[in-house]
Amino acid sequence: MTQNILDTLQTGAVFADLAPLGLIAFSGEDTATYLQGQLTNDVRKLAAGAAQYSGFCSPKGRLLASFLLWNKDGETYMQLAGELQETIQKRLSMFILRSRVKARDARAEAVRIGVAGNRAAQLIETMLGALPPSDMSVVHTPAASVIRLAAERYQIVATAESAVTFSAALERDASQIDFPAWQWLEIRAGIPTILPATQEQFVPQMVNFDLTNSVNFQKGCYTGQEIVARTQYLGKLKRRMYLVHSDGPAAPGDELYSADMEGQASGMIVNAQPAPGGGWDALAVIQISSADAHPVHLKSLDGALLTIEPLPYALA
Repeated sequence: MTQNILDTLQTGAVFADLAPLGLIAFSGEDTATYLQGQLTNDVRKLAAGAAQYSGFCSPKGRLLASFLLWNKDGETYMQLAGELQETIQKRLSMFILRSRVKARDARAEAVRIGVAGNRAAQLIETMLGALPPSDMSVVHTPAASVIRLAAERYQIVATAESAVTFSAALERDASQIDFPAWQWLEIRAGIPTILPATQEQFVPQMVNFDLTNSVNFQKGCYTGQEIVARTQYLGKLKRRMYLVHSDGPAAPGDELYSADMEGQASGMIVNAQPAPGGGWDALAVIQISSADAHPVHLKSLDGALLTIEPLPYALA
């Protein structure tokens, strides 16, 4: 990834094909009740004009997946890592039992395009004649739905027919980036994506779900809720997710080390992508005491040094 993307983000817009992401659609009159008993966030608050981040935990309160949720035409859409689509859809379907809910693979039903940058809002409003008013809000038009994310990022969800028109407009007025570059934007926004290498590694608070409105502590029972609530109210959180930079290549699941942990890992990489100016940017869950007072290294005490950078939201 080159420096050019930074210049384009500041003065123009970029767009990316989000087809690598998984997409599950839930339909049926029991959908909200069913998902309410499975996910970390309060699905009852997911209005037609809103989106939310959420997660699905094991009974031990460890995240199996993270995703973006939105509603349209009485159905709930769950966007997650493509590598997890099959296993998560199958696992969630196991719990449906007698509920009037159906889960289907919706990847072929919609073209999803990510748009970001200083001119992203202007381009989307020109194309669709509408713009979501605030972060995590959604506007539905006959041609497409638009989800407004933080940090000047938007997602268009369109029919294949409408997407042809949008793609032509974006190719004319914006710069196309690849999917890893879009993932880099997610990293810089502090939004984690659980992948196969990091399943069952983190309780939601470790990856800042409590800071990104991705977990609700008043919603009642869901899978893993007891452990998540205990961490929130009875224990002291020992690990947090940080935005870090490294000169060496990093990958999800890579362990981190610091001298204070006496040979034990002090953290783990959640997501990582090449940075435009060189090196790698990553989201990393790190022992708070290590991050505050000790150098943290990638893979070993002799590995590349991690530099902690500010997230776009405050760490509690």
